[in-house]
Amino acid sequence: MDWSFQLYSARNFQPWAQVLATLGRLGYRQVEGFGGVYDNPALIRDELDRNGLSMPGGHFALEALEQDFDGVERIAETLGIGLLVCPWLDAETRPADAAGWRDLGSRLAAIGRRAEDVGLEFAWHNHDFEFLPLGDGSLPLDHLLEAAPAIGWEIDVAWIIRAGADPLHCIARHGRRIVAAHVKDMAAQAQAGNEDGWADVGHGTMDWRALLAALRNRSRARYFIMEHDNPSDFERFARRSIEAVRHF
Repeated sequence: MDWSFQLYSARNFQPWAQVLATLGRLGYRQVEGFGGVYDNPALIRDELDRNGLSMPGGHFALEALEQDFDGVERIAETLGIGLLVCPWLDAETRPADAAGWRDLGSRLAAIGRRAEDVGLEFAWHNHDFEFLPLGDGSLPLDHLLEAAPAIGWEIDVAWIIRAGADPLHCIARHGRRIVAAHVKDMAAQAQAGNEDGWADVGHGTMDWRALLAALRNRSRARYFIMEHDNPSDFERFARRSIEAVRHF
């Protein structure tokens, strides 16, 4: 299996040439991009090729996708990205009710149509706020996916758990929409405070053996992407995580 690595996890451990060399040496074959690696796409592509890596997916801000899609397309073409992922909404721009989330879904649907027109795929990436019930008890993610029926979902299982929701239920309900998965782990309570409560995959509290089985059997996920939002040691996280999942 070609394990991927979200480069955001290594943002504090520059230079990128050294990061990509480390990932290639550890056995990763894919990486997922984010805004911090798009300043010089040609240079990053050279380093990917040098280290036997590809970048099939990348995160792009909603603003860029709506206001500069041509620029996003050029970056994707240079880096070999086929899956565009919108990853985040700032707290002040998040809808407060079901109508607002459906409106956001309509905007994402429009991006998805434009991506499809040029041969690209488009997906939404969740955090915890999409699983925090609205005033009427409904979930933002349900409204978003319903209003954008043709886009995919990059599931971040750990954020679902942090929100108090059941990821296995989400996989069963929306598996046909899931095209990629972030593989991250949560530390035991009161541990890893210097790493925001996250853990190396396979060394935390989540049952990733069962979660991966569910994703493989009940979703369309093609990319499985290691991520840690704030590791104190990027190489340790990357090494221990890929060693652990190889035994699942």
